[in-house]
Amino acid sequence: MTEPDRNERAQLAFARLLPKLFRGGQAFVGVEAALSGLDATQAVARPAGLPHSVAELVAHVNWWNRWMLDIIEMGAAQPYPKSAADTWPAVAEGEWPRLKNEFYELLARIDPHAARPDLANPVNHEETIGELLADMALHTAHHFGQVVTVRQALGAWPPPGGGDTW
Repeated sequence: MTEPDRNERAQLAFARLLPKLFRGGQAFVGVEAALSGLDATQAVARPAGLPHSVAELVAHVNWWNRWMLDIIEMGAAQPYPKSAADTWPAVAEGEWPRLKNEFYELLARIDPHAARPDLANPVNHEETIGELLADMALHTAHHFGQVVTVRQALGAWPPPGGGDTW
């Protein structure tokens, strides 16, 4: 197999895998399932002993996904936030529907980038487009594991469509 063939196959494999990493459903509960059936009161509730509500976790994921997508779509590096606290916006109960919709809108913006031919191009300091996409997927999966934990602590798990509860 020639090097271009190998690179093309790797690119296609990444393009197929990336949406699964963002959405889950195979290795972990899908993001849609993790958020389904959650009302605004539950979304902003912070269980005792846990540092964040579901809404705060989603707002944080949105912050970083928007930041990384802006870098990819503008093709230019962006300054890092001054503090981690800057990436944890406060969320009021009435903001939950907008926040959830924003999460899905950002997710839809990610999809077309998975099949880009320039994934190996640096775009943010030394990070490549592919690395930023992988970072977004891993970061989203990490925090959606926390979403499940928060929902379990609230007694709001499994979601209506079921979850990994065997």
